[in-house]
Amino acid sequence: MSDIRVRFAPSPTGQIHIGNIRTALFNYLFAKENNGTFILRVEDTDQERSTSEFEEVIQQEMNWLGLKWDEGVQVGGEYGPYRQMERLELYQQYIQQLLDQDLVYRCYCTPEELEQMREKQRQNDEAPRYTGKCRNLTAAKREELESEGRKPVIRFKVPQQEKEIIVKDLVKGDVSFSSEVIDDFVLVKSDGIPTYNFAVVIDDYLMEISHVIRGEDHLSNTPKQQLLYDAFGWEAPQFAHLSMILGSDKSKLSKRSGEAYVYVSQYRENGYLPEALINFLALLGWSPDSEEELFTQEEIIEQFSLAGVTKSPAVFDVEKLNWMNGMYIRNADLEQIVNLAIPYLEEAGYNLEDKSKEWLELVVDTVRGSIDYIAEITEQVDLFFGEIEYEDYDQVVETFREDQVDLVLETLKEKVVNLNSLTPQKIKGMLKEAMNELPVGGRLFYHPLRFALTGQGSGPELYNIISILGKEEVINRLDKALALI
Repeated sequence: MSDIRVRFAPSPTGQIHIGNIRTALFNYLFAKENNGTFILRVEDTDQERSTSEFEEVIQQEMNWLGLKWDEGVQVGGEYGPYRQMERLELYQQYIQQLLDQDLVYRCYCTPEELEQMREKQRQNDEAPRYTGKCRNLTAAKREELESEGRKPVIRFKVPQQEKEIIVKDLVKGDVSFSSEVIDDFVLVKSDGIPTYNFAVVIDDYLMEISHVIRGEDHLSNTPKQQLLYDAFGWEAPQFAHLSMILGSDKSKLSKRSGEAYVYVSQYRENGYLPEALINFLALLGWSPDSEEELFTQEEIIEQFSLAGVTKSPAVFDVEKLNWMNGMYIRNADLEQIVNLAIPYLEEAGYNLEDKSKEWLELVVDTVRGSIDYIAEITEQVDLFFGEIEYEDYDQVVETFREDQVDLVLETLKEKVVNLNSLTPQKIKGMLKEAMNELPVGGRLFYHPLRFALTGQGSGPELYNIISILGKEEVINRLDKALALI
């Protein structure tokens, strides 16, 4: 196979995990960097848990992140269908081929019998495994078991003579397995549904997948799949198993991994920018040639290679993600951030109906330097809505009663009254003029004024705050401060 063809093959059994989307991203980047084809295939053989709703979730999150697939569900292509449950007839053809070649057999052991078998092995300090009890049943014995109503599974005949199975992995290097540790594994369940290890081999072969890029939790499945490729006489694709993603506590990333969310939807719902999340995830287990950390998707594609994928686990540093996302928010087009912020502001109960577009843009532009993700904006804009609240009332009163503060606030009030318009530029000039006129230093000028207008000791630029609040509200807040002196 000369053409690069890779696939992302999730199971639609729940929200899409951040580790799964990292796998999708690496497949996407590899395909784009090599002018290859990126395929979305749905592995829905777990009928109890798979739903069309979860399949839609997978597609929604991939589309949000800009991971457009070239072929697969919804898009179509020459190698379909792209849902495993729509490919059952294909699997049946290949299982029949293996039956005809005596490479598989029907196993009639019940779950209770299998558990008894394993329990006995555990008591003898042996590794639990299938003993091959049904491997050499006679036709008469099979007929007898079927007459009892037993529905068989189909198991693969692992070679009885020990065989070394070497997986040539593009990330891990050569990984060796002994066939002795692999028991006769199930290819088709008693309900006729293929197992993962069987279906994935058939699908990857028929779809001409050139590279299988997936998480290292699948590495232990690879020798079984290699045995199947050998049984069919097929060339296996090249494998690349990605290292695990760890939480801040160095355990596998999960709901208990501290601050980090584990599902893509949680990042979207909290207002992370897709381009920032893509940038961050690309650096989880891949090292670019440069020392830079902020990349466009095009720059990542240009630099990406499997040679740069690391063997060691990647730690999900949520503080780094927040820093990176904050950088993207500050550098993004203002209108984009305003449109993203509006739903959060409305959900928080802020009335925007009588606010102009220009006013809202100034508010968002003023506070976006203080947020790491859009959902945080509601905490930053409260000072522009409703009554002022003092962060530390006693400290505020003490500050207001310092010498000359009343003169500072009265002077500012007079100058605000006399301004024709409160644009940030005009307010900037007014503040500079007042500072030069008054017999006070910078601390005694700006500190009380910030307390009077925001109730806080720090925050956005005062000229933006005054412009946003408007003349009437600024005067009200200065009067309230003067009343406390």
